[in-house]
Amino acid sequence: MAAMQAQIQALLAAGGGGTGGEERRMTGPKVEVAMPAIFNGETGKVGGFVTACRLYLRMKMREATVEEQVFWVLSHVQGGSADVWKENVLEELESEKMEYETAEEFLTTLKKEFGGGEEELVKAAELRKMEQGGKTMEEFVQEFKRVARGSGYEGRPLVEEFKRGMNGGIRRKLMEVENLPTSIENWYRRAMALDRNWRESRREEERL
Repeated sequence: MAAMQAQIQALLAAGGGGTGGEERRMTGPKVEVAMPAIFNGETGKVGGFVTACRLYLRMKMREATVEEQVFWVLSHVQGGSADVWKENVLEELESEKMEYETAEEFLTTLKKEFGGGEEELVKAAELRKMEQGGKTMEEFVQEFKRVARGSGYEGRPLVEEFKRGMNGGIRRKLMEVENLPTSIENWYRRAMALDRNWRESRREEERL
């Protein structure tokens, strides 16, 4: 246990853990990737933490062993309810009661531990409140996709939430076409194309 704690502290010192969000350079291609913020077990933050870790591991730590990658993630898990979980994981790793074949497997376990059903409920509630407003359709689609992931919505219910959230003018024009889109991806494409055309027409009218 002490050896593993020492290894985690070494990773923190080497990688700058604790300054979440700061961009740092490491050996290899000069590509800057933001460090994940320290995760303290808050349900609403687990998705962003896992995504940030996944990106960093792929961009900066491809050559590291699974054990090194797992320890690196653990070095960014501190405080709150996360401390107890982290201690249990370290004990099980040290006693070889637990091992992970990939870092992705470990990240999935972490997300399930701290996300549970609450994250899905939070995402679903956020999805139901979304509105396009003054955003372009491209901006709205990207935001909608982000919230839709992990919300539990798919198929027709997801399409209905997308239709509800877009501005009324675009929704009416889409509903007037003979062949309505059948998939959410087609709804995204049609809505973005229609929005672009409408904005270009407005700019042309203003120019004239």
